[in-house]
Amino acid sequence: MTSSRTAGRGDSPPPGGVRIPFPVTDEVSRHCLGDDEPETVHIEVHLPGRLDPERLRTAFRQALLTHPRVLVREVPGRRLRQSFAWELTGEPDCDPVEFPPPGPDALARARARALEECPSLALSPPMRLEVIEGDGESAVGEVPEAEGPGATRTVLLLTMHHTALDAGSGLRVLATAAEQYSGSAAVPVAGPVRMGPSGPAATGGTGRAWPVRVAPDSRPGPVRARAVGNGMLQAELPVPSRAGRPGGLASWTVNDQLLVAASLMVGRWNAAQGRPAGPVRITMPVDDRPRGRDMPMGNGTRLVEVAMTSEDPLDPDLLRGERPDPAAVARLLRTTARRTRALKSARGAPLGLGANLLTAPLLPVGIRGALTRGARRAAAPWTSTVLVTNVGRVPYALDFGDAGRAKAVWFSAPARMPRGLSVAAASTNGRLHVTLRWSRALLGDTAGADLAGLFAQSLSATAQVAHPDDTPRADPAPGRTRSTQKDPARPS
Repeated sequence: MTSSRTAGRGDSPPPGGVRIPFPVTDEVSRHCLGDDEPETVHIEVHLPGRLDPERLRTAFRQALLTHPRVLVREVPGRRLRQSFAWELTGEPDCDPVEFPPPGPDALARARARALEECPSLALSPPMRLEVIEGDGESAVGEVPEAEGPGATRTVLLLTMHHTALDAGSGLRVLATAAEQYSGSAAVPVAGPVRMGPSGPAATGGTGRAWPVRVAPDSRPGPVRARAVGNGMLQAELPVPSRAGRPGGLASWTVNDQLLVAASLMVGRWNAAQGRPAGPVRITMPVDDRPRGRDMPMGNGTRLVEVAMTSEDPLDPDLLRGERPDPAAVARLLRTTARRTRALKSARGAPLGLGANLLTAPLLPVGIRGALTRGARRAAAPWTSTVLVTNVGRVPYALDFGDAGRAKAVWFSAPARMPRGLSVAAASTNGRLHVTLRWSRALLGDTAGADLAGLFAQSLSATAQVAHPDDTPRADPAPGRTRSTQKDPARPS
């Protein structure tokens, strides 16, 4: 079903009224939506200068028209219909750019809205861009030396409905808006490079054991049960150094270090809460899309699970201590690197064959929704421990002309129960910008801050190991752990 209306701008977007059936990822997300945990993705871009409001509105609108796939709204229908569908509108239904009143807590309020107020799927585009001006203080409370305390800085905070769009799509739209705003030509952006697996392609396993859950905090159970929404904490960390093989090749990637750090964080947190050890499994999105203007919009990642199991049966005890043993950390990094290379080079359905079966248009969407939610509840014990999303080095300049280039980029992914925790990372200007996001039904803000401190310590531990071939194997006495690592920084 189409109409003759066209956008009339951009790179010849399709006419309004074109309908696209929901992909598997979108339909599963749509079936499982809940008011208590909004399905949002948030992206923050921090700029050193001030943006012209009308010029930015024009640039962002042009970016939307350049990527017409983001100009979608859900086609309304009855529960007995056979499928969900997006309608390409060709033009925005409303202006998604907002300028909240400035103030000392303007950014904190915008972040809270990003976690609590999901953009409507009934309006195109399912996103909003808030522009927050500050007085020179960064998101982590530091005053940039170059600008000083009297300078005006700007934060672009993009909130998207994750049923429709993901972080990669949002970053691409912001990159196009920057090009339009500054008038600069688009710089070719290389796509992701995947290395084939080296050695055995085994991706690890935990048998039939259930993945360990992140232990809830010490609040009374009824208090946690009444808590709704997500909490979030952002940190700026140094990019961890990596051990190199002879010849200069890195033995593992920063992404592997993030996975190991998340595993160490969970193990140490659960030990502090008096929980028994168990296998940690991490869900990791893999994005194989090109990064240029032809990048497909929507939810373009596939989810894989990485088993964070050690190759030595003694390693779990060595890793759960306050000072993880460097030799055990090196071994876990080596096996994790082997597994992630195999998973990234493989191909498969975005959510697995089970999701494909649940979303097959053989039954009305209302019945498929009930089955999907039931399957999700039944599969809860096998849900992975934590979601770790890493976009790596941000591939775009995000240069807004006289407002400057992005100095920091943060983003976050939903943290719905039963997993209840997500870690997101991006690298900009040689710094690692990490966001921990948690379900308030699992953790309170104090516990979330403690967990973030543990993550920073754990990431530091991954940078303080030698090349795995040169790392001696630890041989502790039974029931004891040994560590040679310096005490990392305490949680802030």
